[in-house]
Amino acid sequence: MKSLPALLLCLIALSLATDAGARTVYRCVRGNTVSLATAPEPGSKCVAKEIDDNVAKVPNLWGDLGAINGTLYERQQDGKTVYSTRNLPGSTPVLKFFVQTPPGSPAHEGLGKVSKPRLDVYAKEFKSAAKKTKVDDAFLRAIAHAESGFDERATSAKGAQGVMQLMPGTAHELGVADPYAHEQSISGGARLLQRLLALYKGDYGKAAAAYNAGVGAVAKYGGIPPYRETVDYVQKVTALHAAYRMAMKLPPLQPVLRAAQ
Repeated sequence: MKSLPALLLCLIALSLATDAGARTVYRCVRGNTVSLATAPEPGSKCVAKEIDDNVAKVPNLWGDLGAINGTLYERQQDGKTVYSTRNLPGSTPVLKFFVQTPPGSPAHEGLGKVSKPRLDVYAKEFKSAAKKTKVDDAFLRAIAHAESGFDERATSAKGAQGVMQLMPGTAHELGVADPYAHEQSISGGARLLQRLLALYKGDYGKAAAAYNAGVGAVAKYGGIPPYRETVDYVQKVTALHAAYRMAMKLPPLQPVLRAAQ
């Protein structure tokens, strides 16, 4: 996936020509936030950066900001179409951008689709695993639904296996001898989720993100990694978790309170 400066250059090439083979992008600072734009932003301190179209590597205009993810917006300014990564009045979203998932990461969107809850599949096994680990039965089912669609023979392109899509190394660590055996997979997945929920003090979003992309990625970004696959996965699990709680006649979850940043 291209970096955001490269995306900006591709999208706005017609409006940015300064001379043959060069483009101008403005790095705009307001408060403690940085944005990139095709024209100086009202209310921000902006510095013009000229970029050669033929440069081998687009320079980093963000600075040391860690995770870079957000939205590119389009708006009219002084009679011209302007693009910016800041949502100013009159802006229309054009595209979402994400950090590229690093090679070797287990992050994926999941094999299962968001569909109606299925309470009949492996009901005994889910109930037993939830009871032993104290993991919300609805959350456990939501993960299985998102991961494999309850297919015990499922194998992902990255090597995850079974109902709970355990990676071979993780399955071994959890003592799962046969990850394709649905009872072992569900039991192992429940124990893993038990650890993650304890680590994140009951934060289901972080637990789902770590299940998908790993504890290291969550630690690196201080929360849900801004990988497209993981963001989509967490949204899918969150929707399924709510649907399963409703189907099981459980009360809606209360949002996790967080300290102001």
